[in-house]
Amino acid sequence: MKRDLICLEDFSKEEILKLIDLSLKFKKKKGKRLHDLKGKSIGLIFQKPSNRTRVSFEVGIWQLGGNCIYLGPHEIDLGKRESASDVAQTLSRYLNGIVARTFLHRDVIDLGKFASVPIINGLSDLYHPCQAMADILSVKEHFGTFEGLTLAYVGDGNNVCHSLLLACAKVGLNITVATPKGYGPNADIVSSAKNYANETGANIKVIESPQEAAKGAHIIYADVWTSMGQEEEKSQRLKVFEKYQVNKDLVSLADKNYIFMHCLPAHRGEEVIDDVIDGKNSIVFDQAENRMHVQKAILSFLCK
Repeated sequence: MKRDLICLEDFSKEEILKLIDLSLKFKKKKGKRLHDLKGKSIGLIFQKPSNRTRVSFEVGIWQLGGNCIYLGPHEIDLGKRESASDVAQTLSRYLNGIVARTFLHRDVIDLGKFASVPIINGLSDLYHPCQAMADILSVKEHFGTFEGLTLAYVGDGNNVCHSLLLACAKVGLNITVATPKGYGPNADIVSSAKNYANETGANIKVIESPQEAAKGAHIIYADVWTSMGQEEEKSQRLKVFEKYQVNKDLVSLADKNYIFMHCLPAHRGEEVIDDVIDGKNSIVFDQAENRMHVQKAILSFLCK
């Protein structure tokens, strides 16, 4: 039976931990041509432009011995030129797996429903599971454990925040989310994360104060305040999020050995200042590299 990665609720804690271990094994073999996807083709259906997601998947698929086919916005025009169900059923006859980067999460769900090959969510408006997997891989690689650590996410309660909540809850990593009133994460997703946290012992908090979130935190995490598709809201969001900038004052409240993380691209001078993102505590480029290694593990797990 085929498996999908639509969101991190699709994987158990044990599977997530196995994927982290597999990612680290792939990272040790970085650059070597492997055979996990030998003779297989993976399609990338992208409605949004991409730097890290596209390149990390294309290179990762090649390193696993597979063939990658990129299908940009104008090739398919998902949901407009052709329905998600027709696209899924047609491409299932050609491909061994599909990575979808969409505006609407409903499109990823529909692809998973109608495809007979694995669907991997490369980003939707609700979740970004591959990013969150790379994030917890980066935490494990840096600290060697999740136990006793707290991640402070400061900013918009968006798709990255949603997937981080689930990832942290599943592996037992404490997370405090600080967002302005009205910009918090989806209440149902927070509830799901808390349910998983009851099993793993993770502490989940959603608050408004960035200072309270940062106090004693081992990881400070930021994302852009205005995501793709929200450009018309930018001037308003700059005002709302002004006090949520990750700067020297905020990180001074964190644990002395804290790390700074950002999923990139970063809007420097907005959600984070140069001194932090380029500072000695920043691991943003290790984090970006880990996108490729964790995605190789996911591809091997689902499509091998």
